Amino acid sequence: MTAAFAGSVAAAPSGDGGTVQFNRDVRPILAENCFACHGPDSGARKGKLRLDRADNAILAHDSGTPVVPGHPEQSEVIARITSDDPDDLMPPPKTGKKLTAAQKQTLNRWIAQGAVWQKHWSLLPPVRPEMPAVQDAAWCRNDIDRLVLAKLEASGVHPSPAADPATLIRRLSLDLTGTPPTPAEVDAFVADPSELAYEKLVDRLLNSPHFGERLALQWLDAARYADTNGYNNDGDRTMWRWRDWVIDAFNSNLPYDQFITDQLAGDLLPNATLDQKIATGFNRNHHITTEGGAVEEEYRVEYVNDRVQTTSTTFLGLTMRCARCHDHKYDPITQKDYYSFFAFFNNVPEQGVPAYKPNEGVIAPSIPAPTKSQQAELARLAGHQPEIDKLKATFPQTMIMQEMPTPRQTHVLRRGEYDKPGDVVTAAVPACFTPLPAGVPANRLALAHWMTDPANPLVARVAVNRLWQLAFGTGLVETAEDFGTQGEPPSHPELLDWLATTFIRGGWDTKAMLRLMVMSNTYRQSSNVSEEMLGRDPRNRLLARAARFRLPAEMVRDNALAVSGLLNDTIGGPSVFPYQPPGLWEEISVSHGAHYPQGHGEALYRRSLYSFWKRTSPPPALSTFDAADHETGCVRRSRTNTPLQALVLMNDPTYVEAARKLAERMMTTGGPAPGTRLEYGYKLALARAPHDEERSILLDLFDGSLRRFQSEPQEAKKLLAVGESPRRTELDERELAAWTIVTSAIFQLDETITRE
Repeated sequence: MTAAFAGSVAAAPSGDGGTVQFNRDVRPILAENCFACHGPDSGARKGKLRLDRADNAILAHDSGTPVVPGHPEQSEVIARITSDDPDDLMPPPKTGKKLTAAQKQTLNRWIAQGAVWQKHWSLLPPVRPEMPAVQDAAWCRNDIDRLVLAKLEASGVHPSPAADPATLIRRLSLDLTGTPPTPAEVDAFVADPSELAYEKLVDRLLNSPHFGERLALQWLDAARYADTNGYNNDGDRTMWRWRDWVIDAFNSNLPYDQFITDQLAGDLLPNATLDQKIATGFNRNHHITTEGGAVEEEYRVEYVNDRVQTTSTTFLGLTMRCARCHDHKYDPITQKDYYSFFAFFNNVPEQGVPAYKPNEGVIAPSIPAPTKSQQAELARLAGHQPEIDKLKATFPQTMIMQEMPTPRQTHVLRRGEYDKPGDVVTAAVPACFTPLPAGVPANRLALAHWMTDPANPLVARVAVNRLWQLAFGTGLVETAEDFGTQGEPPSHPELLDWLATTFIRGGWDTKAMLRLMVMSNTYRQSSNVSEEMLGRDPRNRLLARAARFRLPAEMVRDNALAVSGLLNDTIGGPSVFPYQPPGLWEEISVSHGAHYPQGHGEALYRRSLYSFWKRTSPPPALSTFDAADHETGCVRRSRTNTPLQALVLMNDPTYVEAARKLAERMMTTGGPAPGTRLEYGYKLALARAPHDEERSILLDLFDGSLRRFQSEPQEAKKLLAVGESPRRTELDERELAAWTIVTSAIFQLDETITRE
């Protein structure tokens, strides 16, 4: 049994007291142990028995009646799970699954109490809960706190104290803009006694132009954004105008319902603007093959499958891809449902195997998209057609969605194979949901409106869960990619529904929702944890403390650039080529002469969001820190700890150069004394002063390094030569090299790459 289901079962009532709830207590047991053979998948179903639906489970079958409500002693299910005969025992011993005594008791009590089934929780519309009574009402700044505190008090747990001001400003700055605060910003916030200081800080960060970049970072994961086509040839494409649209949309706080609509169907809106057409690049970020000999229709179908998977995961939190070849084994999605959804995306006039072009991103339908500076120049040149025509020739092309005049006929594909068409289907949403409104064209625009209808049970929940994941490290539904029966149930279901209904009522306002989250006392807690609480709640599902987690890969790098003073904070534009080990592209390229065109100057220090993403060879330093691979959409990254990460921080040119530049800042701004210089470096990197032990260790490291470089000056020159940024020549080389060793150690601290 997985940890997710173990937690659910443990929450079930014990003994004879309390009502057993199907979704909370019974469904996890059945989903884990029974649905593979007695669930939604008709092709794998044994004995024509479904346990996920009452209308089948309470009927008499050949071997008896599986469930007789109110009478466990007459129910074949109970007889089978308690049988001593291995031929009758369920689950069959050969499956390796075995129910615990507590699980058997839960099923027995559920049937005795009437065997009431429920639709899966995520398929029921969100219900706005009543606010619970709490003992420590003074702790609550908003209703998030009240809902969290009610569960804490019911568990006999107290919330943690608030984090100190320096920790809070660093936490907020990283969460809302992706980079740390400056020492001046830390000092001003710490010194501000006003009750409104925190609120003013939140509003300043939400209104930062870098807010859009921070939010776009996780959206590019979900949309599988890349700068190349993937597959064997993996040629370049130009999609960065879509990336710029995403950043602008978050910065302008485009309502989330419109954000969805523009990306799914901007081209179908009346009088669609250029920006709305560019937005539809969301569903053109898929792989594209240009391999000779590839089958045209096979790959065209793959592109449509990719859109189904990306759209269903990103907006609905469903593993709909599991129904491509057969009915879903766990969730109520049939293969017919899958291909009916497929039909929404099957009408793009695209080629499965386009001919090779110098820019393989220029594949019909594509549009010329002027940049902001080009738009301004167009306005200036109004009336000067020859100059306008010359300017238009420089517009970057970007792929968009577009409908064919006559829709393709869509078939259920037997076993998911492109050349085995079965029954004809038309565009529709899965039958487990409310259908599209009657009388409207069943196209992507209708799908977008269906998704953003307040009655949709999933879209708002999925959206606020990912915002919670951004602010708290883990979603209320930990499996952000799966809100189905195999996913983790929400840790705080009432809170999830309250957030979802608040999001809808507030006009799908993303900034307002994030503001609500970070203004809560739940968010402001310290991340310190006692051994007792760590043992009791190691994953912090009670929210009795703030989350402490390693920064996303891109932010590890951006943090180092910002602290060192190297970061180029220009927003938008084409992708750039920072340092990476030589020869990687040559190793994976199928053509001769391919090489990584490393950038120079300011381009080396752009945010990692803008790093050129080659699908077959993504930026290795980012991959080492668990960046999403962008092969498919990703809405929840893994976090691993490996020795390679320490080696990257120690040896990668980005971090060696950043250490040198931080050392220069400490020597020129931190005062003449080693202690004050170290304190300044700590404030830049960690928003705090070093503790006495840290101070002693690092000053000893400086002294030892200085002695070494005084005796080996050539080693100092070698260290300071790393990176293209100019060195401060007025600084003593040996001293600068020694401080660079110290700042490199600071960059390798767990705290430096951690959001506290």
